Amino acid sequence: MTFLSDRASAVLRTIGKAAASFIIVLTALWGALALWYHLGGGAAAQTIGALLWGGLGVASVVLWWQQRGARVLLPYAGGFVLMLVWWSFIAPKQERIWADDVAHNVTGTLKGNIVTLDNVRNFDWRSDEDYTVKWEQRSYNLDELRTVDTALSYWTGPFIAHTLVSFGFADGRFLTFSIEIRKEKGESFSAIGGFFKHFEMSLIAADERDILRVRTNARGEDMHLYRVMMPKAAMRSLFLAYLDEAQALKNQPQFYNTLTANCTTIVFEMVRRIVPGLPLDYRLLASGYLDRYLFDVRALVPGWTFQQLRDGGHVTARARAANEERDFSHAIRRGMPGYDEDGYPSLQMPKQAQGRKRP
Repeated sequence: MTFLSDRASAVLRTIGKAAASFIIVLTALWGALALWYHLGGGAAAQTIGALLWGGLGVASVVLWWQQRGARVLLPYAGGFVLMLVWWSFIAPKQERIWADDVAHNVTGTLKGNIVTLDNVRNFDWRSDEDYTVKWEQRSYNLDELRTVDTALSYWTGPFIAHTLVSFGFADGRFLTFSIEIRKEKGESFSAIGGFFKHFEMSLIAADERDILRVRTNARGEDMHLYRVMMPKAAMRSLFLAYLDEAQALKNQPQFYNTLTANCTTIVFEMVRRIVPGLPLDYRLLASGYLDRYLFDVRALVPGWTFQQLRDGGHVTARARAANEERDFSHAIRRGMPGYDEDGYPSLQMPKQAQGRKRP
């Protein structure tokens, strides 16, 4: 009996030691990537720093398993505490040499029902590298809000899509909001970098002929567009939530995070404040399936199957055909569920928000 008890204790100690070793290796990997993305001195210094830190973590684990005792972990533990302190002092910045398309965040003011927005993007894109820069001031009457649409733009397979939200007004104009990484000149998107405070967050408000067309026509992305059946009061609240987010970013810059603060999760949190009870779901992270989530909570146009909505909202070909059209927004909506053959709204908004799952 004593032999079995000793054997069981030894097994448990080994399992615990293995689990602790795994955690140490993970923190070593995290620290190596943090140094890679933030250590000054160029690529050589970043590489050396990452390798030294990773090597310290691995060496500590190896020595521990060689029966050197847990004290061999003390240098690594002390170093990790110092790294956490260093990490806490890495703060987002407003002033960098930003890429042209994220050089400005939108800001705005509200007087009565009139919203005046500064830095609305309206670039004319000929390719992803060839474009005419144009930032505008625009005003919108919130009493004239008519529609809300969600666009999902796919650039790397079916699992992940960029989420954009577009508001339509009675005068035929559309304004699109997009949460994006705020790239510096010469930078490109990195999902891994998004976990390591590598990108500030940007809130872009843009004309659809800019922000949708650049993705389908200049960058070769595949886009689906869906009308969201949202009551007018909720539409107004969502628009103002974007205005609040813009003011918050103006007051204090934030980091973009691939998992927790991205183009989908930020929007979900805004909508959830307006429509309480929306369920958390894996599709908020696997954003390529966000459209199915919206269908399941009855947020899309009723009377259509999901596949009909998806096929009808597949606007990529229409966007490319309408590349030179000034009325781009209505051209891509022609015949889309919730719009007529001319691309104008064909349904009234519901009186109450829908937040229940389909049976």
